Amino acid sequence: MTEDEKNQTEAEVAEDAENEDTPPDSEAPEETAAEEGEETETGAEGTGEEAVEELTPEQQVEELNDKLLRALAEAENVRRRAEREKLNAAKYAITNFAREVLGVADNMKRAMASVDSEARKKDPALEQLMVGLEMTEREMLSTFERFGIKPIEAMGEEFDPNLHEAMFELDDTSKPAGTVMQVVEAGYVLNDRLLRPAKVGVSKGGPKEPDATRAAEGATPAPIDPALKDGQGAYEDKGKEPGAQLDEEL
Repeated sequence: MTEDEKNQTEAEVAEDAENEDTPPDSEAPEETAAEEGEETETGAEGTGEEAVEELTPEQQVEELNDKLLRALAEAENVRRRAEREKLNAAKYAITNFAREVLGVADNMKRAMASVDSEARKKDPALEQLMVGLEMTEREMLSTFERFGIKPIEAMGEEFDPNLHEAMFELDDTSKPAGTVMQVVEAGYVLNDRLLRPAKVGVSKGGPKEPDATRAAEGATPAPIDPALKDGQGAYEDKGKEPGAQLDEEL
């Protein structure tokens, strides 16, 4: 082996030894970041412990008591809300079914109204049929009432947009404006909730009376009594000169 080859071999061995002793550059930042993270966590824990240590026992008890009261209030609100929803579900569970059954009641009422009393008297079979329909209607209304379905009394009442639906107006000066004069279709409520509004006809009412203020403005002033006018003039004449009335009395 020549001298140059020996020198080259020794240089390679020395370079390999240096590479083994020096850690890779990528590992250094990771170790530094890990150390910084540990220091940050330690600092945060120390800050939290200091904040807890700053509160006195009385303050800690007061804070815990406040949190407990808030949690109890929230739980009570949730319980009441659930109870109210359960009650409403029980009261109004039949809403859709009841709304559909109302159509059956309407058709039965129309069928009964289509037969006049004279025809019932002439035909005994028809009379028996109508009696059966009337009994069925009474039983149906009784069943409605047991489940909280009640008809709306609209005839002769003042129009209420929450319960009535106006279909037309009638010229009737004997009733105040907005009075229900005719019921086209009966309305119903389910417990305290509107199930179907009553379709009604309302009166326009009579002509409105003239405004009292306008009548007072257009009225002719009353004439002044001559005696009062003369007395007022005499008093004014006496009062023209200062001290005239006083000198006359003296």
